[in-house]
Amino acid sequence: MPGFVLLVRVRGDDDDAMGIGYTVSKKVGNAVTRNRMKRRLRALCRAALPESGIAGADHVLIGRPGGNDIAFAELDEQLTNALTRAAKKLAK
Repeated sequence: MPGFVLLVRVRGDDDDAMGIGYTVSKKVGNAVTRNRMKRRLRALCRAALPESGIAGADHVLIGRPGGNDIAFAELDEQLTNALTRAAKKLAK
């Protein structure tokens, strides 16, 4: 996805809780830019993970350069698509 990278890893334990992590490197920008990107990623996950997340898995979102320039609604659509693709890939 242009705004972020989503990594999903099933833990393999019997806990259905979803783990979440965020990372934004210095390549994205200065501290203000990185913190803004992390806030946007947190807001996206709060909205999308309860219904589209994979139970018993850890989700990691890695911010990409230019992610702050993308509209929030478009990022939300990208996250939903990425979660759907990850669920299909893990179902195989």
